[in-house]
Amino acid sequence: MTQLDERKLDPAIALASLDETAPREPHRLFALKHGDCFAVADAYGDIRGVGDGFFRDDTRVLSEFRLTVGGRSTSLLGASLSQDNVLFTTNLTNLPIESAAGRQIPQGAIHIERVRLLWEERLYERITLSNYSREHSTILLSLSFGADFRDMFEVRGSTRSKRGTAHTAEITRNAVVLGYEGLDKVVRTSAISFSHTPDQLTSERADFFIAVTKRSSQTLYVEVGNETDARPESDRFRAAAARARFGMRAKRRHGATLHSSGRVFNDWMERARADVALLTTELATGPYPYAGIPWFSTAFGRDGVISALQMLWLNPGLARGVLAFLAQHQATETSPFSDSEPGKIMHETRKGEMVALSELPFGRYYGGVDTTPLYIHLACAYADRTGDTAFIDDLWPSLCAAAEWIETASRSTGFLTYQRAAESGLANQGWKDSFDSVFHADGRIPKGPIALVEVQGYVFAAFQGLAKLARLRGDVERAESWEMRADAIRQQVERRFWVEELGYYALALDGDGQPCKVRTSNAGHLLYVGLPSPDRARMVADQLLSASFHSGWGLRTLADDAIFFNPMSYHNGSIWPHDTAICAAGLARYGIRDSVVRLMSGTFESAVHFNMRLPELFCGFTRAAGEAPIAYPVACLPQAWSAGSAFMLMQSCLGLQIDGWTGEIHVTRPRLPIGIDSLVIRHLSVGQAAVDLTFQRVGDRVGAFLAEPHEGLVPLVVRS
Repeated sequence: MTQLDERKLDPAIALASLDETAPREPHRLFALKHGDCFAVADAYGDIRGVGDGFFRDDTRVLSEFRLTVGGRSTSLLGASLSQDNVLFTTNLTNLPIESAAGRQIPQGAIHIERVRLLWEERLYERITLSNYSREHSTILLSLSFGADFRDMFEVRGSTRSKRGTAHTAEITRNAVVLGYEGLDKVVRTSAISFSHTPDQLTSERADFFIAVTKRSSQTLYVEVGNETDARPESDRFRAAAARARFGMRAKRRHGATLHSSGRVFNDWMERARADVALLTTELATGPYPYAGIPWFSTAFGRDGVISALQMLWLNPGLARGVLAFLAQHQATETSPFSDSEPGKIMHETRKGEMVALSELPFGRYYGGVDTTPLYIHLACAYADRTGDTAFIDDLWPSLCAAAEWIETASRSTGFLTYQRAAESGLANQGWKDSFDSVFHADGRIPKGPIALVEVQGYVFAAFQGLAKLARLRGDVERAESWEMRADAIRQQVERRFWVEELGYYALALDGDGQPCKVRTSNAGHLLYVGLPSPDRARMVADQLLSASFHSGWGLRTLADDAIFFNPMSYHNGSIWPHDTAICAAGLARYGIRDSVVRLMSGTFESAVHFNMRLPELFCGFTRAAGEAPIAYPVACLPQAWSAGSAFMLMQSCLGLQIDGWTGEIHVTRPRLPIGIDSLVIRHLSVGQAAVDLTFQRVGDRVGAFLAEPHEGLVPLVVRS
């Protein structure tokens, strides 16, 4: 196959493969997740095998799951996810059909409710038929199913010259077991079982003639798992639902909570918090936010770190889990295939057949140039937030190894650069890793090795943070060395990346040291780490907030005068909420807090149009009165760092920092989002204490005060 470009290839291929002959109404898909399983279906509850399905360990174990009534599709009434993301419910009704006796049943006489959940590698579904006509009826209900056992990368567009062997279906009275033995010699199964014995059961379909008296209901239970287990029934469904809801409540209880005076705003915050909880998987090392569903439901280094940074002020335990996992999977050897070198931090990990066979390098892949400095930055930020020296002591050898890799990799040019070590790896290795996301102003694709501007900012932050930790540990020699390294990077970036005629930082330096004179949102990440001088920071901020970048819904990734600008592209002019949030945090760092409030408002209004869920990205068209933001058709939803953006934006508005070393809360020139007059943060942890912090609008000012602490005494320092 041709080279797989991770973030660019997937959505483009998925978009091209949409089946235009079978449109879905509405287009929106719904996702459930538990552990390393997730399910994506349309609003009808159907799985059609385009990009949707039931996936286990990066393999699609259910590629078709469609319900018909009376031999016809149903009519959609409405579909939704529960507030905690545990239950998917769709309400349907019949089209005009015939009963088993040949009597005509008009449209709207039969109500069909499908309720679905995932728990411990198993899909549970309850299907209820209710008869609202005045006649007794026997209804034909059919479920068509199939399992193609395709690897996630096949679903995303990769082609294979050879696949494993499909097993003959095993059919019993009330179950079908589908199987496949991969080329990796692993047998994967999908067992579909029913509470009622079907009137007809084949390897592809189950037919049930269900007698429904007038004004009564009948319920069918279905389960899909590794094996048939016990027969599905009401008690099993209820027990699984109760355990799933209890588990989700436990995850959502971690960290502080927010409650404002705005009801709709609260709905957004609740949904964002629920999405972070949904995507967070409890690993042996602690909680880890998987990147997004469907394409990236696994541990990604960059995504995990940024999601943890977004949530750090509210829930530092998430950062601890991310750091522990990444430290455990830090590279210890050099491998061109996996782009690994000793000390480097992982980009992603996968479990499917193709990576097991090394058809692709992503089983454990290290081709992310920014993950290692971001890992160090998160560790330093976690230490500042918590003062948890014991954990940092455990992490210290890993942090030193990561720093050594950065220094070694930067030795030849003075900058941290990337160039893939094997053709199977990613061509571009920053967060914008589309094949055309790094380019010169005239459209030329630069040759490597490439130094991205924001990556140098992350390196600056990493060494600056490490120097502080080294001083606290009494290692003066290392502290001074890392301080000098951070200062040298700052000077080099200011000298080599600044483009005077643009009044802006270049996107990158190519292999010849020539700047890519393109204005992108990447420069906003420099503001986030505090690298630019105040004058240059103001110039960057002014341009980010101009119409070239600011669409009214958020910040575009690329200025609208660039040669490759396209608001419908993946990275060259679209809006990524996490990118907007990082830039906003940078603006707040330089005191430009009123503009942060504007960005918060636009992001919130975008979320309202997207049913309170921010997708991975959306199109970068300029906002027009009365129009909604335009969706990117195959964006992940939910996406961890999009959900976390709500909380990074909120922290930036409030000007809130927690000093874990002194046990103090610092609030600097706080602002509240537009339309919000009060906000309460409950159970905010500061050292061993937990407090409630209230922000209240009084005239044109916002005040902050503490309620009685739940435990201990915490100083609050407010600067107006």
